Amino acid sequence: RELLPPWLVIVAGLTGIVLLCVSTKDVPITPLRTKYGIVLDAGPSRTILFIYQWTTTNANKTRVIRDCFSCPVQGLGVSNYSGSPQKVGKSLEPCLNWAQKEIPAEQHSQTPLYLGATTSTRQLNVTHPTLSDGLLAALTVALQSSPFDFQGAQILSSPKKEAFNWVAVNYVLENFFKYDWRGQLVPSGRGMAGVLSLGENSAQITSKVEGNQALKEGVRLQLYGQTHNVYTHHCPCHGTDQLRSRLLSMLIQ
Repeated sequence: RELLPPWLVIVAGLTGIVLLCVSTKDVPITPLRTKYGIVLDAGPSRTILFIYQWTTTNANKTRVIRDCFSCPVQGLGVSNYSGSPQKVGKSLEPCLNWAQKEIPAEQHSQTPLYLGATTSTRQLNVTHPTLSDGLLAALTVALQSSPFDFQGAQILSSPKKEAFNWVAVNYVLENFFKYDWRGQLVPSGRGMAGVLSLGENSAQITSKVEGNQALKEGVRLQLYGQTHNVYTHHCPCHGTDQLRSRLLSMLIQ
């Protein structure tokens, strides 16, 4: 067995002595400040309030969501209050009060609050635009009275809604970025997944596309330093209602 050279042992020993003698000082690490955002997803059957949390950490100028908490609003979807819009704000109060307890009081005024209404409210806007406008006005009054920074309530178009679904799925799959072995954010190098959204009356297929079609009919998104052109192909009469009818027909036959 070969022994280490004497000079190497001496150098290592002296280095250890020096390190033990040098005074050390703990460097305080400034904690990253947590910020919050609130989204009310007003769907056809119910409304859900989501609280998102993030810190100053970002990936190519886009924030990275750290946590998400939800509060299902009791009762039916907001479109069911079109005949009595003065009641829609009352239905949101329990979840808004819950959000005020979850988010530190000093950050209430800095927390953006946004409501996006989808299918049923969009259909109401087509058939009874006056009722739809009254409903959105009542929602605006109710949410403006909260201590949060209200950013607006609007009806999401179908392409925009499906584009948001596409973002959510690819975010969860870590297709935009990933954490390396050091815990730092790096590009994932993966392709983007397509999304099949199955509704009651139709199905939607959303994917990233290139070319003129994306510019004319798609939604352009700027996320994590990259541009994504997202296009949704609608398949009417391919929803769960039609699937149920076909199944019943087969069973009867």
